[in-house]
Amino acid sequence: MTGTLPLQLRDIRDLDPISWWPPAPGWLLLTVLTLLLLYIALVVLRSFLHDPPGSWRREARRQLHQLRRRQRKQPPKQTAAELSELLRRIAIARFGREGCAALSGEAWLEWLRNHDPNRFDWLRHGKTLLDLPYAPIQQCGPSPALDQLISAAVQMVNSSKEDATRSLRRWR
Repeated sequence: MTGTLPLQLRDIRDLDPISWWPPAPGWLLLTVLTLLLLYIALVVLRSFLHDPPGSWRREARRQLHQLRRRQRKQPPKQTAAELSELLRRIAIARFGREGCAALSGEAWLEWLRNHDPNRFDWLRHGKTLLDLPYAPIQQCGPSPALDQLISAAVQMVNSSKEDATRSLRRWR
């Protein structure tokens, strides 16, 4: 036995290498959470780049949605007056006072139709804005046209390509 190894004795064998796939459940969870956070960050960044805080678009959209919610609780006459005022403020924020502040009646509706990116026919459908705020209370029943006009105003705000350069002070 001197100098020779018996046949039963063998050298120590290495362990099999640990496989990197599939990863442990903790790593899978961490990967999914990381991808989810990146997606949320991109959505928020895109939202802020499209409508920065203080933009007229963001504020106009918020006020139009509030008007839509209040529409069911308040008289149509008041809703029409508020929508008319809000449309005027949107137009002034987009194009300045010089181009639209002095317009009234059908000239105002024609201006809205010409400057609406969606080409909504304000002249035909917007007569409610001209008549309803000044109609006697007895003639002011529910107006389905108001909901259509609010939707058209929201689409007009969403489709506008102008940069938001006005401050929030204009909206208060």
